[in-house]
Amino acid sequence: MEKVNMAEKFGLFADYWRPKIAGELNDSYIKLVKLKGEFVWHKHNDEDELFFVVKGMLLIHLRDRVFSLQAGEFLIVPRGVEHMPVAEDEVWVMLIEPKSTLNTGDVNNERTVDRLDRI
Repeated sequence: MEKVNMAEKFGLFADYWRPKIAGELNDSYIKLVKLKGEFVWHKHNDEDELFFVVKGMLLIHLRDRVFSLQAGEFLIVPRGVEHMPVAEDEVWVMLIEPKSTLNTGDVNNERTVDRLDRI
C-alpha cells in the first residue's frame, strides 16, 4: 500500500494520449494521461470509461452533444457510446477502467496503446 501524489506522477511524463498505470483497483487500472488536441471517434463495446479531470478543461464530444469538464469533474461514458475527447490546452486526466480497456476502443490507429507503462 502506498500513497500516490498525482501532481508528482504527472510530472514524470510529458507525452500526450499515452495513458500510464498509476495503480490497480480490483480488475481495473487507475491511469493518468495528459491530453492535448483532438483524439479519435471511438467506442468501447464492453467497458464503461470514466474521465476525471485533474487539471484543465476537457470536452467529450458525443454524436448528439458535447460535455465540458473542468478540474474536479468527471464523466462516465457508458459502453457502446461513441465519443471523442478534445483538449484545446493541456489537460490532466485520471481514468478508471477495466484492465482490458484499449485506449482507442474499437479503432486501431497510431494512437492505440497496447502496452501501458507504469509510473
